[in-house]
Amino acid sequence: MKQYNIAAIPGDGIGVEVIAAGLEVLQALADKSETFDYTVEHFDWGSDRYKECGQFMPKDGVTQLREFDSILFGAVGAPDVADHLSLWGLRLAICQPLDQYANVRPTRILPGITSPLKGVTSNDLDWIIVRENSEGEYSGQGGRSHVGLPTEVATDVSIFTREGVSRIMHFAFQLASTRPRRKLTVVTKSNAQRHGMVMWDEIASEVSTQYPEVRWDKMLVDAMTVRMTMDPQSLDTIVATNLHADVLSDLAAALAGSIGIAPTANINPDSTVPSMFEPIHGSAFDITGKGVANPMGTFWSIVMMLEHLQQSDLAEQLMAAIEMVSADKNNHTPDLGGVATTRVVTDSVIKCLGE
Repeated sequence: MKQYNIAAIPGDGIGVEVIAAGLEVLQALADKSETFDYTVEHFDWGSDRYKECGQFMPKDGVTQLREFDSILFGAVGAPDVADHLSLWGLRLAICQPLDQYANVRPTRILPGITSPLKGVTSNDLDWIIVRENSEGEYSGQGGRSHVGLPTEVATDVSIFTREGVSRIMHFAFQLASTRPRRKLTVVTKSNAQRHGMVMWDEIASEVSTQYPEVRWDKMLVDAMTVRMTMDPQSLDTIVATNLHADVLSDLAAALAGSIGIAPTANINPDSTVPSMFEPIHGSAFDITGKGVANPMGTFWSIVMMLEHLQQSDLAEQLMAAIEMVSADKNNHTPDLGGVATTRVVTDSVIKCLGE
């Protein structure tokens, strides 16, 4: 039996609730497994810590995380803390130093869930969005000068490097080659962003020659929103920049029924440092403490974590339980139009795992 060390960072809002639910489900899997066991260490990093001491996590936080096999993350953000402070103070402060450069977001319509797109089924909408997670529009390059004056200037510089673009393209093409349809759509905006995104397009074309088994096409990001809603069955694997994929993946989650079911993996493909897994729904303070947060996004993120840890059998068991539970509308939380609580959904998944 292999022992894994997992860092749990619940963070803010409903992040605390769904990570607690996720760890219950993970324990249910471990209890019946002969190949998997784990220890978990909780970190109280988040907005409360920031308000107390001016830091979301300690200065050596990333060094502490390097000792773990995996990171399970809830959410960060609070109504009384500026969003850019929380994002750069915690989530990006982990992803970037650990070089988790591939953000992977699967999207499909789970059993029992209806897409807002009329007549669209799980056969039509089954995507994986690959988000470049280390540079692009979220590089952190820029600044402000002449603050408060009429001449005040603020800049954010998108950074595209050949290494950064090449490695995410290889990751996306390789992933597409493992999917049944072997199809990749490269999202761009090179008609307007004529330097970085033109290089993005060129590198995509260069890398494609190494994956002749993958059919690929290119789509401007604005046109991509139309294609996702009007022709979802034409898409399979998608790769886009940090900002573009951030926006498109939220749209994808909504088209699949709810942002509450959407998972994320922040992957370091070299596995020299831990990767981080999280639901994409955010801290959602409007429902915090009400016990109605949908934990499915966290459960699905744990599926991705188990796959990354090469525990594929357990990942399949959990995904099967998720699908069985979602098929019953009695397990639908308010974001899916139901009345189920976080507790009900969690208990239902645990029950399925025990059968």
